[in-house]
Amino acid sequence: MAAAIWRLGAVAYDPKVVTIWEGFKAWFIAHGLPFDYVLYSNYETQVEAQLAGEIDVAWNSPLAWIETERAARAKGRQASAIAMRDTDRDLASVILVRKDSEVRDISGLRGKTIAVGAADSPQATLIPLLLVAEGGVEPKRDAEVRYHDVLVGKHGDHIGGERDAARELVSRSVEAACVLDANILAFSREGTLPAGSTRVLARTPLFDHCNFTVLDEAPGELRERFRSLLLGMSYEDPELRPLLDLEGLKAWKEGRTSGYAALERAVDRFGYLEPWLAKIGGA
Repeated sequence: MAAAIWRLGAVAYDPKVVTIWEGFKAWFIAHGLPFDYVLYSNYETQVEAQLAGEIDVAWNSPLAWIETERAARAKGRQASAIAMRDTDRDLASVILVRKDSEVRDISGLRGKTIAVGAADSPQATLIPLLLVAEGGVEPKRDAEVRYHDVLVGKHGDHIGGERDAARELVSRSVEAACVLDANILAFSREGTLPAGSTRVLARTPLFDHCNFTVLDEAPGELRERFRSLLLGMSYEDPELRPLLDLEGLKAWKEGRTSGYAALERAVDRFGYLEPWLAKIGGA
């Protein structure tokens, strides 16, 4: 375990990730925290690196949090979510249909085709498909699911597959599409979802997104220094504001895990994590 320096892992889903963490690295060091970061090409590699003690904290997707927590628990260890963005709390995904669609509720999706994002996207696949399943229509049995596996391993952070699902809905190739509620406006502005072309068929319960994950063996003093500096960041600081804007937040908040219940149910219902957990010996 790295003790002299606090090492963070992050997934490089976009080139801006380098800009973000180079900026935060300089800020942390200037404020007395020995800090470095390691970029990974996918979350599963990052989770395995943290379990092996190669990094002290991971900037995790919600699915990566569940992977870490379950794998750690299977090994008699404990994972904790110590911080998250203000924008990671209380999100919702929606199932969209075309405005002129005859589908009026989830039961109407029986026998239809539903477009989703990447197979590992919590927001555009796993959580909305859980909503469909709990509404009485079993995905892949009662309705066809069309995946858009853009950059699998990055857990939908790039929203590329989500955008492709929306395009298929507009082109009338599918009857429904699953997207993050907050992306509807962005997709409308860019022309992917022309204004007035779709309507919301159903909305998921609220859920949370990313968090900073640590394991019980992480160095306590550095952990608390990191957490304290994070929570103390001010959006009014001209040095920090561009970095916070790139990372999509105005304030860091305390970590919580209550917002992952729907994703927990989704991975259990669909058996999504079983092959990976078996591979790493965490099943």
